[in-house]
Amino acid sequence: MISDSDHPFFRPLWRRIAIVVFCACWAAFEFYNGNETWGWITLAIAAYAVWTFLIDFKQPKDASASETPAPESEDKT
Repeated sequence: MISDSDHPFFRPLWRRIAIVVFCACWAAFEFYNGNETWGWITLAIAAYAVWTFLIDFKQPKDASASETPAPESEDKT
């Protein structure tokens, strides 16, 4: 099954970390401004991002990389 986390955009680790950090900073900003409801919502989004992009993330297998060409057998007779 293909999910949105399988999109090629999320393959680099730095992008996945940036998304998690952004969500966590957004939650901190909401708590700082006294918006507890939005703070908890964005903190939940950050927790989901940690699970999806860091803990449970599996690099998709690249079809072209997994298919290695068979060595050609040459008869040198």
